[in-house]
Amino acid sequence: MTKITFIGAGSTIFARNILGDALHFEALRDATFTLMDIDPTRLAESELVVRRMIDTMQTGAQVETTTDQRRAIEGADFVVTAFQIGGYDPCTITDFEIPKAYGLRQTIADTLGVGGIMRGLRTVPHLWRVAQDMAELAPDAVMLQYVNPMAINTWALAERFPQVRQVGLCHSVQNTVEEIAHDLDLPKGEIDYRVAGVNHVAFFLDLSHEGTSLYPRLRQGYASGALPKPPLLMPRCWNKVRYEVMEHLGYFCTESSEHLAEYVPWFIKEGRADLIDSFRIPLDEYPTRCIEQQADWAQQAEELKSSATVEVAKSHEFAAEIMNAMVTDTPYTIYGNLPNRGQAPQLPLGAAVEVPCMVDRNGVQPTVVDDIPPQLVALMRTQINVQELVVRALVDEEVDHIYHAAMMDPHTAAELDMRQIRNMVTDLLTAHGDWLPEFARIRKAA
Repeated sequence: MTKITFIGAGSTIFARNILGDALHFEALRDATFTLMDIDPTRLAESELVVRRMIDTMQTGAQVETTTDQRRAIEGADFVVTAFQIGGYDPCTITDFEIPKAYGLRQTIADTLGVGGIMRGLRTVPHLWRVAQDMAELAPDAVMLQYVNPMAINTWALAERFPQVRQVGLCHSVQNTVEEIAHDLDLPKGEIDYRVAGVNHVAFFLDLSHEGTSLYPRLRQGYASGALPKPPLLMPRCWNKVRYEVMEHLGYFCTESSEHLAEYVPWFIKEGRADLIDSFRIPLDEYPTRCIEQQADWAQQAEELKSSATVEVAKSHEFAAEIMNAMVTDTPYTIYGNLPNRGQAPQLPLGAAVEVPCMVDRNGVQPTVVDDIPPQLVALMRTQINVQELVVRALVDEEVDHIYHAAMMDPHTAAELDMRQIRNMVTDLLTAHGDWLPEFARIRKAA
């Protein structure tokens, strides 16, 4: 019987999507779902949801819960990770408010920039602990890693635990296909595409419908003002930044405009309200989203308690597809984040890269993509510079590299001078305190 362990199962919506997806596959319908979280209340809510899904689907799946990570991982075939160290309060608030005091505004702050750097410092040590437990208790298991900052995490995991099988998973490719289909009034299943790059800054190298490139339609629509259409997924998050980047660099990015705006130096600038307004950039979007999601979940949790069943719609996440492909040896193609071992020869070896991967009983196997246009390679390298310095800071326990990473971040460097950056990072390290690994902590003066 397949054992699927979910670390961070208090992320109930994510657990619902991934484990609900598993119930749609015959080979996984009788799996054991082991839910682990440090929050007993959220864990109990997730258990309720999963049990209701099993009842709805009428499968033989079993559910067990624990707050003990090692117990959860022991004997697992797949380990899904979906957690946020430090949560919205206090850590996300800190990641936004301290930079804001220096005039540095952010939108999401979970991937790059000072917010992404700090989240990586908080997150990687715990992923290492998961990997250590897997190496000891489930050496053949595969980690399906859904935690941001995805590229930093994937790279750091491979540096410290190369023997642990892992893949970083994201839904940015699937979401973008859905949004392009929405903008062009096309069925998303009829769009053909090929993507490569680094997570959240990968690009559609090929994008077509019935053998015809869709790029002329996207460019013409943007030039005429007909595109982008009003948002499909997030009402505050218009896609104008991605279209503008496509206009100048030639290709469409896989991550949303609210994300992309803070990865590059061109859109969020102090004193340039015209840019914020014209590209409709939602500053402080992630804190707003966190507050809304907490309120929405509280309402959903109450509704679930009074319902005997729950809808089990299949999502577009890759995790269950990977599990099914490996268990049944049925080939399936995903987009996965793996250390670069030559599958993206234009990018640095070791860096976490996102390319098409084939999955079967042998695991996740990346394909080679060697035709990324040079302007996109140049942009990706600006992201990799920051990621590498954070990984080196963590692996070598070298605090100076945290400062170096912030200095190399495109958006931060476009707004602040080197002394401002140093002071801001010191303030962040001081404020985060024990949420950080020991080498990065700065104690407040008595």
